[in-house]
Amino acid sequence: MPKPDWPTAAAYLPEERSLEALRAAAAECKGCPLWEPATQTVFSRGPASARLVLVGEQPGDQEDQQGKPFVGPAGRVLVRALDEADVDRDDVYVTNAVKHFKFTPRGNRRIHATPDTWEAAACRPWLRAELEVLHPDLVVLLGATAAKTVYGNDFRVTRQRGQLMEWPVANGPRALATIHPSAVLRAEDQDAAFAGLVADLRIAKDVLA
Repeated sequence: MPKPDWPTAAAYLPEERSLEALRAAAAECKGCPLWEPATQTVFSRGPASARLVLVGEQPGDQEDQQGKPFVGPAGRVLVRALDEADVDRDDVYVTNAVKHFKFTPRGNRRIHATPDTWEAAACRPWLRAELEVLHPDLVVLLGATAAKTVYGNDFRVTRQRGQLMEWPVANGPRALATIHPSAVLRAEDQDAAFAGLVADLRIAKDVLA
């Protein structure tokens, strides 16, 4: 889809920078066309004191209905992986690079569709604002869309996963990339894919320690 003339999320950022203010403002965001077919904005979960931020791609069908990130099948994989890696879930803030569910209708089902680069870019001001409020020690980018939103289209999770990286903007948090939990569900060898996700999350735990 070619990029139309949309205002991007920057037009909807509130003057007050708190998670509560951002969440309320994001609920009204129409910075790209994904807001219209979606049920609602899906913003984030987790405390403002979190040292670790997990950034996924976008909400899925169940997230869109419930208004919370990572509450569907991929979320259950993520919870298992965090527990296996011994990461304290009370110290984790979870969000997505894109805040609305992009999908293709197929009968009574809504099939996930990957956000276009410009759609992710239009939503990027929300993630920037979240990180400005949170000041986390580490950001884990879950999957290609999240990683490319931060590091550009040349970034390859398959080549650079598990590597500790500097944030592209000065004074930003450190980051590492890994697969999205949904990739575990799609993998031919789910045990191996899950083990790889856990290994990357253990690196995150070690960094925080």
